[in-house]
Parts: sequence; C-alpha cells; structure tokens
Amino acid sequence: MYNGIEPYPDEKTLKLSEAFESAASLGLPEKENLELVVKVININHGKNEALVKKSKTLAEYSAFIAKVRECEREAGDRTEGMALAVKYCREHDILKAFLEKHGTEVQNMLYVEWDQEEALAVRYEEGIEEGIERGIEQGIEQGIEQGRERGIEQGREQTARNALAEGIPVELVQKITGLDLETIKGLGVK
Repeated sequence: MYNGIEPYPDEKTLKLSEAFESAASLGLPEKENLELVVKVININHGKNEALVKKSKTLAEYSAFIAKVRECEREAGDRTEGMALAVKYCREHDILKAFLEKHGTEVQNMLYVEWDQEEALAVRYEEGIEEGIERGIEQGIEQGIEQGRERGIEQGREQTARNALAEGIPVELVQKITGLDLETIKGLGVK
C-alpha cells in the first residue's frame, strides 16, 4: 500500500528482478528463476475509492493521513500539525478508538526525524556485520590485514564512544561492539 506524497498511479506492479541487471546483460545464460511480484495500491485520499470503501479502517487511515498533511501545511509546523490532525480525527470519529488509545505514540512516531549522523553510524555497523558474514560464508577466517582489523577496531571503539555518550549501559555496549569491558571503560566517556 502506498500513501506517500509523490504522485503515484492508483495501482502499480513491481518486480524484484527489475531492480537488478539481467543475466543476459552480464553475458550469462538466462534461466528460469523465482520472481517476486508485488502489486502496490495507492491508498491516498481520493485514490482507489472502491477498495477503500470496503474497509472502514483503511478509509479512516487514508482520511487521517490526508488530514495530517493538511494540518501540517496550515500550521507550518509538523509537530503542531500532527497534534491538530489527531485532535480533529478524534472529534470526527476518524480512527477515534485507536487515536484515543495510541494518539501520543502516533504523534511521536510520525514526527521523529532520522539523524543523519546516527544513520551513518548504523550503516557503518551494518557494513561491518555484512563484511564479517561474507567472510564467514566464504570460509575466510585468517589473513585479515592488520589495517582492516585496526579500522574495524576503531569503528567499534567509536560506536562504543557514541553509545556511551548516549547513556547506553556499558554491558549493552560490550554486547553490541564485542569490545572487552577494560577497553570500553578506557575510552574516556563518562
């Protein structure tokens, strides 16, 4: 289901194979493969009305998202717009029971912005994990160059510093980074 802000057709079929180069373009023989096909349905307000009318919850969700966008434009502020939209929807019986129970969570979830530095740190960690997994899969357990090892160690130490600075307990930092307690305590973060 699609409810983004960019123009999107009422329905669109996506194929996983279209995200990759074909075997023929790489000079390889074409083979029968498993294909993942996904039908994406635009549920924005005013789209796919027949489908939306079949589900009261889906219709209300579509109306809620439209109201959030409208209130954000009018208020000029995401946080204030979100609060106005939740209030409006409660008063007009749009996802009322859900918003009464989870309204604060919904507001927090929809206006939290992803921190770029945090995203880069996560991406770095995922890269390390993927590299380790690939190495294990290929049976490579020895021969990692010292420079790469030190780079990984520095990355783990920086991740530990960042986590400690955010108040994450030392034991959890140790579990996440794999560093020993002495190294973590010696990083100079209080």
